[in-house]
Amino acid sequence: MARYGSMFGPDITFLGVPPCDATDPSTYQESKVVILGAPFDGGTSYRSGARLGPSTVRQACYLEQDGKRPSLALRIDGLEHLQVKDAGDVEMFSGNAEASCAALEKVVEQVASTGTVPLIIGGDHTVTWPNVTAVARARGWGKISVIHFDAHADTGDISFGSLVGHGQPMRRLIESKAVRGDRFLQIGLRGYWPDAPTLKWMADQGMRSFEMTEITNRGLNSVLDEAFTIATKDCDGVFLSVDIDVVDPGSAPGTGTPEPGGLSSRELLDSVRRICLDLPVVGMDVVEVAPAYDHADITSLLANRVILEALSAMARKDRSDKYDPSQPLLDGR
Repeated sequence: MARYGSMFGPDITFLGVPPCDATDPSTYQESKVVILGAPFDGGTSYRSGARLGPSTVRQACYLEQDGKRPSLALRIDGLEHLQVKDAGDVEMFSGNAEASCAALEKVVEQVASTGTVPLIIGGDHTVTWPNVTAVARARGWGKISVIHFDAHADTGDISFGSLVGHGQPMRRLIESKAVRGDRFLQIGLRGYWPDAPTLKWMADQGMRSFEMTEITNRGLNSVLDEAFTIATKDCDGVFLSVDIDVVDPGSAPGTGTPEPGGLSSRELLDSVRRICLDLPVVGMDVVEVAPAYDHADITSLLANRVILEALSAMARKDRSDKYDPSQPLLDGR
């Protein structure tokens, strides 16, 4: 079940937006987005602590917690225009991965079935399995594509004797046919995993993965252009999953499995903006913020801004006056 406020830390909503009850659609019927917390890190394979992510990300801001955040770049306030609400955290026990994922899936499906966009703050990446499954059940089984920002493919099979973990959610989604393998786009992969058998399995599913070397050689905009073309073919909506470790750990140290050589904070924010402006986003999650390993809250603040960038872009997408990035904010000439 969902609960008001956080399971851990102060009883707050995301930047002070109004609360709602995920099980009662009348409490968010005018809203475009409902925020949920998924405080689960029972699937981690290295450093745990992401269960504290939702609470920290909700309040990571130097401005007043009044629910107002006008975007300079997009000239709109996403929190106000979309009437964003926060349904609190889903109760998740890290000692029981299956039960926790089932509880999260139920709540996310309740929100998504109303046509509202669920935006989930993790938690480790295990939670993307129930998140996308729920949205696919509500919006079209096999008709939702996934754009996945991550240093890691998360397509493993069995880890530590379990089928459920933060290294396996993408395989589980494709195996269940909730998402087609050839409509699964991964951006930012790097490092020294997965192994050859796992890469072969990915290729057999038709997955498209953009490793950092390819992004550097081609340019991020070119990669996004290709990903957008694939994601919108024969699919009715897009789920955006952002693992904060896609960003170089120099700019996002507060995460469980840091891997050097990632995107910059600016590149991630620009990418999220483009996706939410140009694509039919029907669900989103931001995961793997582990505050205990952070420095000066820079990782939590980045995750907070990823969410704000997405909300601002969704709000701008709904406006009749189109966004022109070349237009100056002020021109005193």
